[in-house]
Amino acid sequence: MRSFLGRDILTLKDFSREEYFRIFEVANDLRHHARDRRNGDLLKDKTLLTAFYQPSTRTRLSTEAAMHRLGGHVLGFSDAKMTRAGDFYQESLKDTFRMLESYADVIAIRHFTEGAPAEAAKWSSVPIINCGDGWGQHPTQVLTDLYTILLERGTLDGLTYLLVGDMRMRTMHSILHALGQFDAEAIVVSPPDMSLEPAFKAELDAMSVAYREAESVPDVIGEADIIYMEPVVQADYTQSRVERGGEVGLTPPAYQVTAELMRTKAKRSSIILHSLPRMDELTLDVDETRHQRYWVEAANGVVLRMALLALVLGAAE
Repeated sequence: MRSFLGRDILTLKDFSREEYFRIFEVANDLRHHARDRRNGDLLKDKTLLTAFYQPSTRTRLSTEAAMHRLGGHVLGFSDAKMTRAGDFYQESLKDTFRMLESYADVIAIRHFTEGAPAEAAKWSSVPIINCGDGWGQHPTQVLTDLYTILLERGTLDGLTYLLVGDMRMRTMHSILHALGQFDAEAIVVSPPDMSLEPAFKAELDAMSVAYREAESVPDVIGEADIIYMEPVVQADYTQSRVERGGEVGLTPPAYQVTAELMRTKAKRSSIILHSLPRMDELTLDVDETRHQRYWVEAANGVVLRMALLALVLGAAE
């Protein structure tokens, strides 16, 4: 297994099975900090910089909370328009990250351009953590999701994962890459114009990922152990910010999960994950069911990101 010390976390495509479980092991060791709401001092001499070129609630705040829980320091920006990288000058990633590396020991970046974190890593001598890049990848979110499933089900193997939503999404890319390391099957449900792209299918086939496509959620929800959702009413992830204007579309029933559907067709033991925010694809009445795990998932984001920070900064081996 490769060392995590000083390592960029850009994609899950090259993660080994052992690396997943090492991260989860460290997360369990550090979990008490979040559970007890008490900060430690493991990273007291380290600084995290968050460079968020695109809006974020859970990812940015949980990453910053993770650093605080381990006693570290945090600085950064959540709106690139307030920096020279986003104003009139449009400072390049090269210039920006050659500068930012001097200010911190690790940098977490979210960007609207696919591949931007990898480009930033070329110019930074400190580790870069990808917190979402356009339609590309979202490794920390999917590590959080898998950690949540492991805690809830005790395994990541032998499960059927129902993936519902826009298959162009970075979370869908990352979770399908990850499932190649586990004895699992994915059932993919999306509108035709949001389906898996041929080049990505070829990539999954080369990785021996077990997946099949279905037309609607009601047709296959009874097979699912894990229901993993994203919206089909989407903002444009290739833009730095999209303001809502005019009418917002509604989610067709074929891609929607409701409490009634869970009651009548889902396995009693199935659980629902959603990286949030949601639109109407996951109705509010599901919040009160035994299947809901997305609030737990959001809380686990702090724990998982504590583990990643500790590993890439050498506080855990």
